[in-house]
Amino acid sequence: MGAILPVFPLGTVLFPGLVLPLHIFEERYRSLVRDLVAGTGDDPHEFGVVTLRHGSEVLTESGDDDGTGGQDAVTVDLLYEVGCTAELRQVSELPDGRFDIVTVGRRRFRVLAVDPEPHPYLTAEVEWLPDEEAGDATAELLAPRVLAAFRTYLDLLRPDSEVLDQVPDDPTVLSHLVAATAQLTVQERHDLLAAPDTVARLRAELRLLNREAGLLARVRAVPVPLSDLARPNSPN
Repeated sequence: MGAILPVFPLGTVLFPGLVLPLHIFEERYRSLVRDLVAGTGDDPHEFGVVTLRHGSEVLTESGDDDGTGGQDAVTVDLLYEVGCTAELRQVSELPDGRFDIVTVGRRRFRVLAVDPEPHPYLTAEVEWLPDEEAGDATAELLAPRVLAAFRTYLDLLRPDSEVLDQVPDDPTVLSHLVAATAQLTVQERHDLLAAPDTVARLRAELRLLNREAGLLARVRAVPVPLSDLARPNSPN
């Protein structure tokens, strides 16, 4: 049996080492934050972030938040398979009981099943994915190529970007930064998170970045303002 982990379904993909601020307003997740803050021991105060396939929270049919959070409405087929835990770093409770929290992605997991036992918030049975080992020679060779492709992509997308003011030396950290920053689909982001290792992720990113840079370069070659391309034709 895998580990039981509280999970927070979101419309985004979290990567290890990346910061994720959240505003917690639903009672079920307020309860989760309170439980995490009250926890003792040396274990990190963390919950799982899993991405919804439909991009928004799933509630009960009535749409009512009855305190259970519509747990029976969330099934494993509505969630992407791989998620990442979010470790609490800052918690600010507001006067009305809501929370502003800052979390950092920590470790990857695979969702095995949604826990059928009643809880105030969603929980799931998960298995931990192995940590990615540093020092892989192939990853060290791929990282500069991915970084160069990422710079080209960012120069085309937004020349004033400050994303690469401080470039990570570690290929795994770089792979997570690229995956979280590039304008990719949710499916593509999830596939990068679920990659078996850093080498596979870097290779996939190199293909994606070259594809996106090519598309951006062709769009910039169109001799009309981009705003004109988005404007509907006049019926007159």
